[in-house]
Amino acid sequence: MARDRSPSRVEPLRDVPGGPAETSPDALLVEVRRSGRRRRTVSAYREGGRTIVLIPARFTRAEERHWVEAMLVRLAAGDQRRRPSDDQLRRRATELSDRYLAGAAVPSSVRWADNQLSRWGSCTPAEATIRVSTRLRGMPAYVLDYVLLHELAHLLRPAHDREFWRLLERYPRLERARGYLEGYAAAGGHEGGDTDRSDDADARKDDQGDTPEPGVQPVGITADQRGPTTPF
Repeated sequence: MARDRSPSRVEPLRDVPGGPAETSPDALLVEVRRSGRRRRTVSAYREGGRTIVLIPARFTRAEERHWVEAMLVRLAAGDQRRRPSDDQLRRRATELSDRYLAGAAVPSSVRWADNQLSRWGSCTPAEATIRVSTRLRGMPAYVLDYVLLHELAHLLRPAHDREFWRLLERYPRLERARGYLEGYAAAGGHEGGDTDRSDDADARKDDQGDTPEPGVQPVGITADQRGPTTPF
């Protein structure tokens, strides 16, 4: 059976699961990259306006098609988890308040805001409303949780005083999330704000040495043909 060993090919996403109807607008093209160093694993991630799928060079076209479809479905599922609706944001905020603030912070509304360009979140304590920057979409869940918890704490303590930070210290990933945001801000040149501390996760090599291009936010997954998907 003939095998296509071409190093790379770009195609529009057509009638495949995880295509344009199921993914974010930043992934309307799929680029398949073959690697002779890659033996068992298949990886996929977003890069600008494309979805990059990394496969072993030995794959047939049929195998390529199978794994491209599988990885698109998994990426789409991950996109959905990282891009919750306003209702899901509100439910998550309630869960965080119950877990870390003894339910004391009760927001009247929690919603995405696309005009928050200099800060990650804001709130109006008098109205108990919380707004979260749409720039957080696609970031790790623990980072979004930190921003939500930060604004929830502001409903109880408007100032960044000692008691405010004492409330946030209950969150076990506090420093990790703040470090992520600080790094993102430094890499992208964003000004810092209230919770405006961010960062690009480092691109990770897979077990065969392939890695996303420099500057790419590695929102993706890696799957081993022998086992389940491992998100990263």
